[in-house]
Amino acid sequence: LFRSKLPGLPGPNQRGRRPARETARAILARKLIKRRVAAGWTQEALAKLAGVRVETISRLEGGKHRPHQATIVKLDEAFEQAGV
Repeated sequence: LFRSKLPGLPGPNQRGRRPARETARAILARKLIKRRVAAGWTQEALAKLAGVRVETISRLEGGKHRPHQATIVKLDEAFEQAGV
């Protein structure tokens, strides 16, 4: 359904290995999008429930930024409260 909106994983290098940081960010982004969509939330709704800025959600879902530990905790708590 929303697979085309999920960030792609970076391609492998000449040795067949994917860059670790970029791959981790893309995996996190994909999981975040899937959980948010499963909850039926917009980025704005998730941001409000987690107490973070919409820009933070957008950046994380774009796979371009690494979240702070505190942000991960806030997001996880919001999802747990919704049972997602």
